[in-house]
Amino acid sequence: MEKKSHKKSKFVTIKRLLSYVGSYKLQFCIVLVSIIISAIVGVAGIEFIKYLIDDFITPLLSSQNPDYTELLNVIIMMGGIYLVGVIATYVYNRLMINISQGILNKIRTQMFNHMQKLPIGYFDSRPHGEIMSTYTNDVDTLRQCLSQSIPQVFSAIVSMVTVLISMFSTNVYLTLVVVAMVIVMIFVSKYLGGNSSRFFVKQQEDIGKVDGYIEEMMEGQKVVKVFNYEEESKNKFDDLNEALCESNEKANMYANILMPCIMNIGNIGYVLVAVIGGMLSVNGILSIGSIAAFLQFVKAFTNPLGQVSQQMNSIVMALAGAERIFDLIDQEEEIDEGYVTLVNAKIEDGKIVESKERTGIWAWKHPHQDGRITYTRLLGQVEFENVQFGYEENKRILHDITLKAKEGQKVAFVGATGAGKTTITNLINRFYDIQEGKIRYDRINIRKIKKDDLRRSLGMVLQDTSLFTGTIKDNIRYGKLDATDEEIYEAAKLSNADKFIKHLPQGYDTVITGNGEGLSQGQRQLLSIARAALNNPPVLILDEATSSIDTRTEKIVQEGMDKLMKGRTVFVIAHRLSTIRNSDQIMVLDHGRIIERGTHNELISQKGTYYGLYTGAIEID
Repeated sequence: MEKKSHKKSKFVTIKRLLSYVGSYKLQFCIVLVSIIISAIVGVAGIEFIKYLIDDFITPLLSSQNPDYTELLNVIIMMGGIYLVGVIATYVYNRLMINISQGILNKIRTQMFNHMQKLPIGYFDSRPHGEIMSTYTNDVDTLRQCLSQSIPQVFSAIVSMVTVLISMFSTNVYLTLVVVAMVIVMIFVSKYLGGNSSRFFVKQQEDIGKVDGYIEEMMEGQKVVKVFNYEEESKNKFDDLNEALCESNEKANMYANILMPCIMNIGNIGYVLVAVIGGMLSVNGILSIGSIAAFLQFVKAFTNPLGQVSQQMNSIVMALAGAERIFDLIDQEEEIDEGYVTLVNAKIEDGKIVESKERTGIWAWKHPHQDGRITYTRLLGQVEFENVQFGYEENKRILHDITLKAKEGQKVAFVGATGAGKTTITNLINRFYDIQEGKIRYDRINIRKIKKDDLRRSLGMVLQDTSLFTGTIKDNIRYGKLDATDEEIYEAAKLSNADKFIKHLPQGYDTVITGNGEGLSQGQRQLLSIARAALNNPPVLILDEATSSIDTRTEKIVQEGMDKLMKGRTVFVIAHRLSTIRNSDQIMVLDHGRIIERGTHNELISQKGTYYGLYTGAIEID
């Protein structure tokens, strides 16, 4: 049953790959015609040998005054036919490159575009190196299959069919000898090729694991060095590499002995045909030209069979890679059932109305079932009501979270690692959806708000900054793609990033690479704050934004964040409790529950968990 399902899966994959050929129907038809022409020319060339020996060479050998004019004309004519074959071969190979690259371009584009629509959970649950392996190794095996293996297999099949017809027309008995040898070849090919294909598929899987592990080690190289993890990392890599080596060795062992086995069986068939053909020639049943041509037919029939067997490994690997590619493409997109959108607004006669121009006022546009449209001004009020959440359906990590952040308030979360601080902030922007309870934004259930519009109204400054290859200006503009240079400069000044940017070699036009190599952690953080400032969000989330920088730099970064926080609703996660003393509300979390809440002074007076954390009696981790 499992084997049947596997075959069905392969058939579905093949059918899906063929659907991409639709855009290249004309080119593909030309390819098929060219392959057929090339195969016919090959058979015609072999037939020419028979014709040449029997009708020209043999008579000329017995002639007293040989005239080579007709022979020369026939050779020139045959040269012209071969030229047609060469052109046909060139045409189908050239077109297959165009077709395969066009298909791969579509697949890569589809993969990347779909990846942008996947939920954060997809990337959290998979090694990034494994995903990269899909883009590189799996796509490359598909390229090789489309541009080389499939044309070769089809060409081989067409050649075998045309050669078989020619062999039967030459001599049935000799053809049956060849067919008997081919049956033996097929059984050998099935056994060796099947084992080879199985290990080639495993090889691709092992490559993904190795790539994933290498990517992890490269990302965490500093941690590896700090904790002297080099030997252990090498041992783990050796295990993965050994598995890859084993699958590679077995795959290539079967693949490498396949062709010699096929060729030697073909050689046995060749000898048998030569012996039987010689006997038939002695008895006058076959001419010398027919035997010579038939021997060429044997080679022309058995060689393509070996090629087909050899290319089957590439096809099986490509199908396995295609399954992983389509697995990525078929991943369920991030669901967005929202219909409330964010629009520019203005006040007319005391009412909020939509504006086509930027006014600095934003509003939620809320269409109703009765056709009415209402507008709610974006203020930045966030409310959690009995929220329950778990990354897995039956394993809750947040329990009955209830809180309310009013417009312009600063709400801080403290607690041990794993208490649920970051998870709460990830729920506000709907990186994950809650299982129970409600989250309201300006009194609107966030499930009703379109995710793009929701996230546009939120700014995030994380502990781990992400910068991209490009200029400083480009990286700040990431927060608002249509921002003017003046707006970028203002955002940089607001975040205190302007001071260090001016000292860079090309200032704002300085190109950075590798997530900001050459910049300090504090400078990268200032750029991250500038990016958020440019977006000018009414709600700001600061997730331990200063925990990985020194005290002096923290003061500069904190000044930038203080400017950014003015007039906004802010959610802060901080290890250094001194940075959240002025918060309007402080939530103390423990194992996904809010166990204490209040201002700094209120919590200190209670002398509970927060008091212990603040005075150092309790360690925060």
